[in-house]
Amino acid sequence: MRKIGLISLGCPKNLVDSELMLGQFRQAGDQITADPQQADILIVNTCGFIGDAERESRQAIDEMARLKARHPGRKLVVTGCLAQRYGDQLVQQYPEIDLLLGSGQYDRVIPLVAQHETGASCQVERDDPGYLPVGATSGRLLTTPAHLAYVKIAEGCNNPCSFCIIPQLRGPFRSRSVDDIVAEVQQLSAGGVREIMLVSQDTTLYGRDLTPRTDLATLLEQLASRTEVCWIRLLYLYPTLITERLLRTMAALPNVVPYLDMPLQHAHSDTLQRMRRTERSDTIQRLLERIDQHLPQATLRTTLITGFPGESEREFAALEQLIRQERFDHVGVFVYSDEPEAASSALPDKIPPKLAAKRRDRLMTLQQQVSRRKLARWRQQQTTVMIDGRSRQQPQLWIGRTAGQGYEMDGVVLIAHRAQQPLVAGQLAQVTITGSKDYDLTATVATV
Repeated sequence: MRKIGLISLGCPKNLVDSELMLGQFRQAGDQITADPQQADILIVNTCGFIGDAERESRQAIDEMARLKARHPGRKLVVTGCLAQRYGDQLVQQYPEIDLLLGSGQYDRVIPLVAQHETGASCQVERDDPGYLPVGATSGRLLTTPAHLAYVKIAEGCNNPCSFCIIPQLRGPFRSRSVDDIVAEVQQLSAGGVREIMLVSQDTTLYGRDLTPRTDLATLLEQLASRTEVCWIRLLYLYPTLITERLLRTMAALPNVVPYLDMPLQHAHSDTLQRMRRTERSDTIQRLLERIDQHLPQATLRTTLITGFPGESEREFAALEQLIRQERFDHVGVFVYSDEPEAASSALPDKIPPKLAAKRRDRLMTLQQQVSRRKLARWRQQQTTVMIDGRSRQQPQLWIGRTAGQGYEMDGVVLIAHRAQQPLVAGQLAQVTITGSKDYDLTATVATV
């Protein structure tokens, strides 16, 4: 029996691919281990989206290559976006790699590993990405806590954002069928999953490429009526396609949490134009007004980029003004980095990295103040939380999340509970908020 060790890097979408690969190995009779020292086959599922992610992936490959050197006979497999991006070049840099698979070969990992075991030279498989995950028949092995799971509803991307190379790494946008997604969620629910998080590169585009054509709102209606999960959370919503129909549907379905994760990237029209984004300053404001009208209780999350080529002080001020409006509960800010394959790398007027980082820090300081004020309003209120388990740092406390707190993305609720009956991960509990911090809340249990 072979032992398989896998390191998954990057976004939740990559994590789903890792879980599908682990499921294939388990179905083949292999044993999964969390200890790389014990693994016969070492797999690094890489991310290659931006510079920081590439450095993390290369560091993991290097560590596994050194581990392999100390244990002759081990196999090193590198998969994912970095493998798709560099191919043979990556093998030349890391000759310890035995098998390199791009982002379109996840479903072929078992036969490719078996094929390589008969040969000595490195094998590279990097066709055009056309892979699309299959749901209920995949045998996927969850690596998240047992009560929650990511569900990838589509693969690839059609958006022409000048700073992004995802379309080159993942191919064009392609949706899974409604029935396939519903079947997967039904299976996950039967296994104890209480919260699902729908992910893709562009979740709001879902279904528009299918025949017959459908949309995200229809998928939500089907999931709400045909499955028994408590919470359905939407991630990676491209702002342009957040329609009134989608907002009305979210408002009407009690198990779809009012949570909108919509990466805006910027707030000034000139910067957005250079980014090749569809939105403009005025359309962003109209979108926020539509959300207030149809889903006033919604929690809003976004990501922003500072230091994009040509970003003037006036353009950066638009980002500061956006945060000062206090519309967003959660904000992530990234410093722009040049990627050679991205169109933005050819733009003039590069911003010095130190200035871009200073701007990021200014935005994060502003948002910290906003978050502190928003969370203070929760004090003495009662709300429902999803229990995730005990706190590792403070075992006397439990960790929960409100509907407005995404798993491993946002803050948490730290719950004091000394009753004889313990809380259980995955249950919904009614709590009373007793205090607030910069990003987290504290609470006591009201009812379970």
